[in-house]
Amino acid sequence: MTGTEGSGSVGRREWTPTEVAVLDAVKRCCERWGIDKVTVDDIARESGVSRATMYRMFPGGRDVIFEAHRVHELDKFFTRLLHQIEGAASLEDLLVRTVTSATRELRGDDHIALMLASEPGAVLGELTVEGLPRIIRVATAYLIPFADEFLPRPQSRALIDIVARLVISYFLAPSAVVDFGDETSARRFLVPFLPVLPDLRSPTPQESHP
Repeated sequence: MTGTEGSGSVGRREWTPTEVAVLDAVKRCCERWGIDKVTVDDIARESGVSRATMYRMFPGGRDVIFEAHRVHELDKFFTRLLHQIEGAASLEDLLVRTVTSATRELRGDDHIALMLASEPGAVLGELTVEGLPRIIRVATAYLIPFADEFLPRPQSRALIDIVARLVISYFLAPSAVVDFGDETSARRFLVPFLPVLPDLRSPTPQESHP
């Protein structure tokens, strides 16, 4: 597994074809047998990659493979999201596009729907307490260049953190008041908060742009 993270920066992962084969196999195995029942041998058979090769790529075994799988799924999610937010001409446009596109992606994800139905506890953990720091880290890696167009870096990071938490919360507990999958509804909810965004967080010398 290779990373693009530099010292003190937020980076995005790069995956080799063999790693992708293993991580896609993890997804299929989880859908077939459930997260807790999947073994390294199952993944090896499904992917066609030997145990020895997997342990070289993911030292630490099953736990490391599953962590890589979670990051890989987030990478795919945010890669799709980027195509939908490119070209945003204002902070308002970026915010609304990000929230509506992410909500639609979550609602249309058959894997998440299947796992929520079969293993809700595990999936809820990955979307909330256990997995939220990972989600925010990957979201920041992908979205920070877009947010930086309109806000200083500390505010960009704070905005991404808030948006991630909002989208997940409203996805897991849909509201009768606001529909984040609907652009008009999302805009009506989000726009009143735009004036306070510059005050989300005061920059520190380490976080300010050079």
